[in-house]
Amino acid sequence: MYFVFSGDTGAVVFAIVFGLLWGLAIFNMDRYIVASISKSASSNKQILQATPRILLAIMIGIVISRPLELKIFDKEIRQKLKTSYLSGQRSKLDTLNGTFGRKYAAELGKVIDLKAERDSLTKDINRSRFQLNQEIFGDKTNQTSGKVGFGIYAKQKEAVLNQKIQRLETVRSEMAQMESLISRRKEIEGLASEKMFSGKQLDSLANVAGFADRNWALGQLSFNADGSRDLGTYLAISFIGLLFIVFECLPVFVKLMSNLGPYDIALQNVEESAVYTSFKDKDVDIAVADGVQDTRVETEVDKQKKIIKGKSAHELENYSWD
Repeated sequence: MYFVFSGDTGAVVFAIVFGLLWGLAIFNMDRYIVASISKSASSNKQILQATPRILLAIMIGIVISRPLELKIFDKEIRQKLKTSYLSGQRSKLDTLNGTFGRKYAAELGKVIDLKAERDSLTKDINRSRFQLNQEIFGDKTNQTSGKVGFGIYAKQKEAVLNQKIQRLETVRSEMAQMESLISRRKEIEGLASEKMFSGKQLDSLANVAGFADRNWALGQLSFNADGSRDLGTYLAISFIGLLFIVFECLPVFVKLMSNLGPYDIALQNVEESAVYTSFKDKDVDIAVADGVQDTRVETEVDKQKKIIKGKSAHELENYSWD
């Protein structure tokens, strides 16, 4: 109940009140069921009488042990929840990016082509600028004339270089426009606001996780990352539940295993005496009813005669003889 009302100012009060009511209910139910098991009956009948309490004990043990298991493995549960939330957010981002990529495939492809052309032009411009310097300073190569000064060949190389620079500026301008368009589209599609969770965000999400998420994470602790069973954690969780189940079943087991004692004999005598007295009271009631039946009939007959005679006399007094 504390987990159910977690975050409410009255969570502690609700848990205490419910705990008291629950304890009283289980105590009285245990007392009635255990006391009602007759040791004078056969073993099969005793087991049959105890079966509902054993089944109830199993269910109670599972229900009560779960919150305790959640508290014991709280650190591991938080880590599992963080991993789950992070994986879920990554999957969400991948889905959004995939959808966005398919929807704006042409625009994204254009940006990729422009980036490739920009990188190619940048390398080509650097190479052309180096060749221009070689031409001006008279370095003889298969791409230069070897004449010092800003001659005709240098002017040609400078013109080609300027054309490449102008093209690079055009490419950069087009790429900036496309990137701006894509950024606006991401904002419209809600992709720009979606980011991977930070450490503080994961801690906050793990703190406010509900019972269902924590219960799921506890179940996942019994498995390794490859899907195989983590035997150690599985046994630890199982033994906690078994401990409560055995503890709940203990009163019934003690009653079933105990021998027939003085109390059981006294209780059996009281029950037999009560049954015998009840039958005798029944016989007395029947005998009395039979004995007074004739008197009751005669009395009722006399009463009805007097009533009829009185009514007739009253009618004669009020009768009009005219």
